[in-house]
This record gives sequence, structure tokens and C-alpha cells, in this order.
Amino acid sequence: MIQFRRIHELIALARRERQPLSAIVLQYEAERSEREAHELRQDMANNLRVMNEAIQSGLTGREKSASGLVGGDASRLVQRLEDGQTLSGSTIGKAAAYAMAVNEVNAAMGKIVACPTAGSCGIVPGVLLAAAEALQASDDELIDALFTSAGIGIVIAENASISGAQGGCQAECGSAAAMAAGATVELAGGTPEQVGHAVALALKSILGLVCDPVAGLVEVPCVKRNAFGAMQAILAADMAMAGIESVIPVDEVIDAMNQIGLALPTTLKETSEAGLAKTPTAKAIEERLYGKKE
Repeated sequence: MIQFRRIHELIALARRERQPLSAIVLQYEAERSEREAHELRQDMANNLRVMNEAIQSGLTGREKSASGLVGGDASRLVQRLEDGQTLSGSTIGKAAAYAMAVNEVNAAMGKIVACPTAGSCGIVPGVLLAAAEALQASDDELIDALFTSAGIGIVIAENASISGAQGGCQAECGSAAAMAAGATVELAGGTPEQVGHAVALALKSILGLVCDPVAGLVEVPCVKRNAFGAMQAILAADMAMAGIESVIPVDEVIDAMNQIGLALPTTLKETSEAGLAKTPTAKAIEERLYGKKE
């Protein structure tokens, strides 16, 4: 029976079986759930469809969230891409725009795939769909990549956290960026070891990120943090594919995230009691929305 608790164990299994990480994760889930692999792939295909639909909905709509705080920024970035004015490049620009699009749909109460959470729901689809366009990858290859991202998420959840309330935004956007980076490496034909380095590089770049949502809503700064998480994920994948290695092994990076999350004060873990949530502008927004005044 397939079992793993750490990324290095997952990599070792892939090497032993001479399979990509996605195949190991699929086998693990089939055994764990007692379901057929083709059924699980169909479920993941449905997730991919929802991700695509959320991106398209977010890019074409300019509907604001109920609070009026977010909405329409993804389409603005896409327009700048189409005008050829971006400095960041097509794939990074698309990934950022797609990530914001999904998160704007979430803020407007639309349908998304929480991967790993609603607050970080744009990073994995944004990165993978943008990368797939650049690589001309098929849906089957994207489904494989999503299983790889799921396996990474399983390990992070087991050894640290994917919850902003428990570990800060490093546990949400950081985990999502790590999942996206590793999955992108496999999508691009990288080795299992390169997947591990991409996970480590992406997660290291977001360690310590606090969760401080304005007015307690998953909108500000969450939507734009998804865009930056997507950018970091793609850079981590490129670095790993270039042969750049993380000095700190991936599982130690995950352990460090857990330690940092435990050390963060509760005021910086989704309670909206500090950080950006307590700036003068944020307080004014909270008063407008809820009638609160401190």
C-alpha cells in the first residue's frame, strides 16, 4: 500500500516505481478512498472544468463583491497584457490575472475549487492554466499536474497547516504557491527532485506572511496576494528547472513554516486584529460595512 508523510518519501516512491509524482498520488488516493483511478481522474477533470469556468467568469465580469472592495482588476491586467504593455511577461502576467480572476469570483460568492483554501483558490489554477497555455499541455497532463499539487498539499497539511487561522497567510497562499510550483515542474517535464526544490523555493519566499483580512473578508489583501503567489510559483518552477536547488530541504522548509505559524500571534492569524486590518483605511471600511467604530 502506498504511504507517504513527507515530500522526500513521495519523491523516493516515484523513483522506486519509475513513475511521476502524480501517478503515486493517484494510486495513494485510489487505495485510501477504495475508488477506481478513472473515477478519481474524472473528479479531477470536473475540478479542472470549474477552475477554467472561474477564470473565464472572473476575466469577463466586472461585478464587484458585496462589500464593493474587489472586482474587475483581473480584467484590467489582462487588458494591459493584450495591449502589450506589461513588463512581467506573458505567462507570469496571465498567471497573476487568472489567479485574481478566480479569487474575485470567490469574493462575489461564485463557484471555485478551494485548493487548498478559498482564500488561496486562485494560485493553483492561475499558474497551471497559464503554464499549460505556454507549454501547449493537454487536459490529461493538467489533470496529472493537479494530482501532484494535491500530493504536495497533503504533506503540507499533515506536517504544518493550510489554514490562515492556524498558520497565517503563509499557510494559505504559501501552501498554494508551493503546490502550484511543484505541479508546474511536473507539467514542464521536470524530475521528482526538481518538483521538491520548486516546492521549497516557493514556500521559502512566503514564510512569515501574516493573515490580516480587512473587515474580516477574504478580499483585501487576499485577491492581490493570490496574484503575487502565482508569480512566485512560476519563478520557483523556472529556478528548479534551471537546476537551482534549495539549500534547505523541502521537508525542513515545511517544518519551518509550521514553527513560524505557531509563533505568530493570534492577532495576525485571520482575526483582523492587527496588520493591514487595523490601518486607518481598514477601520473606515469596517465602520462603513458594519457600523463599527473603535
